Amino acid sequence: MAESRRETLIEAAAQLLDQGGPAAVTLRAVGKAAGVSHNAPYKHFDSKEALLAAVAGRELRRPSQTLDVGPFERLWAGLRLYAAWAVRHPERFSLTVSRWTEENAAFAAAQAEARADWVTLVFAAQAAGRLPPGDAERMTALLLSTAEGAVNLALTGRLSKTGPGHASPEDLIDDLFVSLSRR
Repeated sequence: MAESRRETLIEAAAQLLDQGGPAAVTLRAVGKAAGVSHNAPYKHFDSKEALLAAVAGRELRRPSQTLDVGPFERLWAGLRLYAAWAVRHPERFSLTVSRWTEENAAFAAAQAEARADWVTLVFAAQAAGRLPPGDAERMTALLLSTAEGAVNLALTGRLSKTGPGHASPEDLIDDLFVSLSRR
């Protein structure tokens, strides 16, 4: 029951975050949105920052698409899904890529796990000869920075299919992967 209540509170916080950014997320507002007492969130989270870290950690652990394809194609599809999710949920995306004023072990573990999953896919794609050989961590940084940078450009109006760049974040990811597959 406690874990279920905690998840309900995290979901309520995510919804408030989507509607009004971090300022809209208070422990009292989350309790009200979750339909529990205003004190209930305090039993699960020490602070607003801990609650937001729980939201960010959950977002990083979102189930990824399982495809019956090779690692290169899974990586490509995964980055496209990541970019589409980030554009749909800009406040959640911002939480997952922002610097935090307080250390949160659960969030740090979720970040490390998500990063390790990307590196594993990159390494497998390199081993299959679909990505250039070399440092898998560095290639992961290149791929993630392209996806996250394209998302930031789109969210700030500096990238769109009908305006600057003539592309969506997914289009730029496609361009990168097409270029990598032609090497």
